[in-house]
Amino acid sequence: MADESGNSGAEVVAVAASIDHRFSKQAAPGITIIAGLGVQGDAHAGERVQHRSRVAANPDQPNLRQLHLIHAELFDWLETHGFAIGPGMLGENIATRGIALLDLPLGTLLHIGDDVVLEVTGLRNPCAQIEAFRPGLLSHLARKQPDGAIERLAGIMCVAIAGGTVQPGDAIVTGLPEKPHMKLGPV
Repeated sequence: MADESGNSGAEVVAVAASIDHRFSKQAAPGITIIAGLGVQGDAHAGERVQHRSRVAANPDQPNLRQLHLIHAELFDWLETHGFAIGPGMLGENIATRGIALLDLPLGTLLHIGDDVVLEVTGLRNPCAQIEAFRPGLLSHLARKQPDGAIERLAGIMCVAIAGGTVQPGDAIVTGLPEKPHMKLGPV
């Protein structure tokens, strides 16, 4: 870890989990992170891929999507576009505030609270389930840029490096990887 950024004010605003493979997750007062697996009792926890379409393609893939994080500022922005979206509704485990999640480089370590460490593995790739959840929402979360590239805004994916409990109000400190930094891609 080359660069520790204090991220003054970066914090967890909500946590959620679901034992079932559902689009939205239930808000909780806290979640337990298990190193190498993800959120205890969550359908996406595991060493190997748990996302249904990825399991169908190759169940032996490593699970780079153990946890899903979204910046709560996205909820604010979506509201200005007519979408009332709150924590857990887009399937994330942790909603944050005060940290530019989408700008983090690959391999960034997120130190949450006293014990938890997550490693950033990539961007969430918004899918058709988002459109089924709220018609018109997908075009706000996966926007085509003038150069043809897709800008993905639906949060980031992480793996659990160190476990513990995460709850609203926990501070987040970012540990950047050695340079050169690699831009996040979809996972």
